[in-house]
Amino acid sequence: MSIRRAMMTRRALTAVAITTGLVLTVAGCGGGGDEKPTSEKKPSNTKTDGESKGRGQPQKPAERSTLAEVKGESGLTLKVTSAKRDEGGFLTVEGTVTNGSGKAWVAASWRGDERELTKNGGSMAGASLVDATGKKKYLILRDTQGRCLCTRFTGGVLSGQSVDWFAQFPAPPEGTTKVDFQVGAMPPAPIKISEGE
Repeated sequence: MSIRRAMMTRRALTAVAITTGLVLTVAGCGGGGDEKPTSEKKPSNTKTDGESKGRGQPQKPAERSTLAEVKGESGLTLKVTSAKRDEGGFLTVEGTVTNGSGKAWVAASWRGDERELTKNGGSMAGASLVDATGKKKYLILRDTQGRCLCTRFTGGVLSGQSVDWFAQFPAPPEGTTKVDFQVGAMPPAPIKISEGE
């Protein structure tokens, strides 16, 4: 099987997995319109729906250990909380972004310069991983319609708000355990890769 065919198969499988997650999420959300919110409810998982809600009440991401934290772009703080290899040769990076700019932020500079990626709107589509030792750069994965396998910040991120994000890349070789995560004009965030469960 050629590398191109293998990548197309992987992308198709990833798109199917994301679609299945969306269907299950929508099915689980149907029902009781008079339900009152409780403190026991968990925030929606951006990994499943691929979008964070920029309007309404600020989200409070769950506390997790931090692999890297960088500040830049007019008061933005980017945290990386996880970088795990998945089955099938993928690397999923997750974290939070906090908007301390004093105004709404739409992530336009994070979507990347490639023409195909501009249809993702404000998103993590322009993110990359750099393996300085192996001298390689890994770009974000896309589905068959050119949409990034990443979080899209629909509606932007309000001032003072923190939202979860994820981005999926081809996994570097097994021997590579450290890479730099880069997005927009944020400084590179050195992260350590862990093996998936």
